[in-house]
Amino acid sequence: MEIKQAVGKGIKLPVMEAFYTIQGEGTFTGHPAYFIRLGGCDVGCVWCDVKESWEAGKWPVQSVEEIVEGALQYPGKLVVITGGEPLMYDLGPLTALLKEKGFTINIETSGAHPFSGQFDWVCFSPKKFKEPHPSIFEKANELKVIVFHKSDFAFAEKHAAKVQPACRKLLQPEWSKAERYTGEIIDYIKKHPDWNISLQTHKFMDIP
Repeated sequence: MEIKQAVGKGIKLPVMEAFYTIQGEGTFTGHPAYFIRLGGCDVGCVWCDVKESWEAGKWPVQSVEEIVEGALQYPGKLVVITGGEPLMYDLGPLTALLKEKGFTINIETSGAHPFSGQFDWVCFSPKKFKEPHPSIFEKANELKVIVFHKSDFAFAEKHAAKVQPACRKLLQPEWSKAERYTGEIIDYIKKHPDWNISLQTHKFMDIP
């Protein structure tokens, strides 16, 4: 089977990097986790801190068996699939094999593509640069909105109205704008207690 066909079926995927670390943000902050960062993204966030992930063709294509074998080298059983934009690909084969091997699987996604795969936790982080696909709203366990501009508070509420009632809602200051917006986020959450704050603790603690 040609590589392009294999990627289309989700049995091979472009992997920018995979590493074992501590989850630094969101609901699972502090948990040891094996990150699988897939290459390729068509969302184009101006403040993205992994812009090198955008071009899928730059990264080696691995079989899902190779990817899972990498995860099995570490004691932690939490896997985070991220990108790039991971839902550009069919994640069914990868997540099925991870499940078979006993992993808990989280995803971090902008929701800009149709949902695929089996996940224990779905972090939905919508972006202004590309509208979410409707399939994400019922799947999201966590709505994490990055605050880069004052208008992002209204943007957050727009998406909060579409997710399930049990979805956890988080506001996170964009790293370069943290000094500007952290105080506003704190004030907003005190007035809107259905929201919580998320911080990039791995950057504060210099955790790679």
